[in-house]
Amino acid sequence: MKDEFWEAIITNNGAYDDQFLYAVKTTGIFCRPSCKSREPNRKNVRIFRSAEQALRAEFRPCKRCKPTGESLPDEDWVDQITDYIGRHYNERLSLHTLADMCHGSPYHLHRTFKRITGITPVEFIQRVRVKKAQELLSGTEHTAKEIGGLVGIPSSPYFITLFKKITGSTPAEYRQSQKRPLEVELDERIGTAEHLLGTVRT
Repeated sequence: MKDEFWEAIITNNGAYDDQFLYAVKTTGIFCRPSCKSREPNRKNVRIFRSAEQALRAEFRPCKRCKPTGESLPDEDWVDQITDYIGRHYNERLSLHTLADMCHGSPYHLHRTFKRITGITPVEFIQRVRVKKAQELLSGTEHTAKEIGGLVGIPSSPYFITLFKKITGSTPAEYRQSQKRPLEVELDERIGTAEHLLGTVRT
């Protein structure tokens, strides 16, 4: 990317709006140079000559600066938000973070998201994290504490409480329920053998 273009982006120079558009890989959104959005990391920026090019590359138009010349439907904006959450669920996410990254106000984002999905952005984040935790509990040997950290919930007590609230069981109970019958039988046999061995030794 030319230094000239980068300078136009960080100074929100509207004189370049007709020369190029820029997209940010981490958000999946493309903007006009004049957009008042948060300054991106330069290494994550891609330059396009037209909105059509950016759309073909599967980037979505910014709701704030409307690089396609049209207002972004609320449904598409919510898709942007859920997509961002799906790719960054293990990071620290707040309403302000989402609003900043997806180019809108926290209040409008919260209201629009709940109207479209029926739940708040925070509730959606929680569900995504618990869903990812379920996958890790079923497919890995990580401890519940480790899995909480991997899905963005480093507090073990809070992770267990939230997991049970959403699924109806603790992480340990869920992991046990996902075991195949043979695995459960083997665990029981091993437990019985260890108990008998302990009895013999005493």
